[in-house]
Amino acid sequence: MSSTIDTIVIFVFSAFVLGIGLLFARTGRNLKSFFAGGEAVPWFIGGLSLFMSFFSAGTFVAWGSIAYKYGWVAITIQWTMCLGGIITAIWLAPRWKATGALTAAEYVKERLGSRVQKTYIYIFLLVSLFIKGSVLYPVAKLVSVSLGFPLVPSTIVLGLFMIAYTAVGGLWAVMVTDILQFVILTCAVLIILPLATEAAGGFDTFTQQAPDGFFNLLNGEYTLGFILAFALYHIFYIGGNWTFVQRYTSVESKAGARKVAFLFAGLYLISPVIWMLPPMLYQTINPTLQGLDTENAYLLVCQKVLPPGLMGLMITGMYFSTSATANTTLNVVSAVFTNDIYKGLINPTASDQKLMFFARFFSWLFGLGMIVIALLVPSAGGMVEVVLSIGAITGGPLLAPPIWALFSKRLTGKATFLITIISLLVNLFFKMILPLLAGIKLSRGEEMMLGVGLPALMLISYELWTVFHQKINPDYENYLTVKARKKAAQLLETEEEKEEIHKQNRFGLRVIAFALAFTAFLLYILSWLTSSGTWLVAGLASVILILAYIPWHASEKIKIEVANTTNVLN
Repeated sequence: MSSTIDTIVIFVFSAFVLGIGLLFARTGRNLKSFFAGGEAVPWFIGGLSLFMSFFSAGTFVAWGSIAYKYGWVAITIQWTMCLGGIITAIWLAPRWKATGALTAAEYVKERLGSRVQKTYIYIFLLVSLFIKGSVLYPVAKLVSVSLGFPLVPSTIVLGLFMIAYTAVGGLWAVMVTDILQFVILTCAVLIILPLATEAAGGFDTFTQQAPDGFFNLLNGEYTLGFILAFALYHIFYIGGNWTFVQRYTSVESKAGARKVAFLFAGLYLISPVIWMLPPMLYQTINPTLQGLDTENAYLLVCQKVLPPGLMGLMITGMYFSTSATANTTLNVVSAVFTNDIYKGLINPTASDQKLMFFARFFSWLFGLGMIVIALLVPSAGGMVEVVLSIGAITGGPLLAPPIWALFSKRLTGKATFLITIISLLVNLFFKMILPLLAGIKLSRGEEMMLGVGLPALMLISYELWTVFHQKINPDYENYLTVKARKKAAQLLETEEEKEEIHKQNRFGLRVIAFALAFTAFLLYILSWLTSSGTWLVAGLASVILILAYIPWHASEKIKIEVANTTNVLN
């Protein structure tokens, strides 16, 4: 492939995205607008952003590796995310919106106390650094291998770029990038799929040459027990992860929060089939990959079938998807430390200007930590091992208790603290200590079942015990008082602030429309330069250009609402 054309494509799109971040530099007036989009983000924007925040190059590296080795089970695994989205839409997202909290950490403090909040913040920080650092590694590896750049400098440069526009632009900059890279990535995969099918000799040849059991719903170490445990884990993760909670609280209403999660679920019903087929096809094209080399299956099939320019488009999409999930986490972590640590504990009377300074400072600080973790991933056993192990150890203990508290009036801060700590210690013992002491190692399914099953069982047991002994949580009434006071304060929001929020959201939608139109223009240029798939690329560019009208039309509706508000005041 011609690395020159691919490099140009990567740098043009990257410079464009950085420019988008700079456009939002002056739109964040306070914490609410910087971290929550003024709590008036359109639900379809929030839903697409949630979907891409869950997505990363790790999806192609980790799940692509499983798809190459085991086949359809990689799709089965990702369908558990669809189930988690449906459960969240029906029961969890509306309740998060009803809390009135800016961050999940704020809710934890109000409902379960400051000790639980501090414990969760510190653990959440460590977990976020490890998980999001681990997803920065694969995209740096992709760029390094495909363009011939050294791995360490690639990791550092990509990480710094990722941090820059998050620290500058806040939530809207993250969401605009989410939408843009969703479009780019979808286009790239839709181009790869027919070309990879052709390279495999056609779909009939692919199905005939695939290994035995390749199209089974379950395969290898990914058993029914693992799938059930992973489904439960994703109910907790999608419904309770602080990063995703931000998407439910940043929309205007509980109905909007529900639509955000339903859109996520719908996308995860369809997308795994489309995105996992290329590495499955590559199994019949080149069945010789072994060990960690299977993590390169997606990149290798891209290199085999994509002409110059389109390979750069695919790498750009993978990088954007990684930056989306990492940037969302950066935005949330900096929100937690600015709103709940600096403002809540250190300087409660800080001005908006000072809070915005620390918001950007924390974004840079934690972003640099992610880069360090990314550099350490190879020594930890690779992408799949890091992601699944961290999820099994921390997912249930950290996410299940706050979700339970959304429904339970009896759960106390002390009980939450004990359940979290005990579950974490037990999971760490079975994951790290028992294999060293006795040589006993849990299977992937047993590990995941323990991780999510133990805290769920402890929460159910505690709830039944409090019901039997007629125990009432005395702090719950205080929480209701705080919640009512916060709701009353929101009603006193000035018309000037409401109008500023409308302006910010109208601006964001128009930037999305412009970004889509610009992407269509670049794809038209690529369709002219590419040696294959010309009409396919041009057709996708036309579809994107038509889709640009949707956010533009939505921005015009906001303009009308602002005008009507002004007329009423006059």
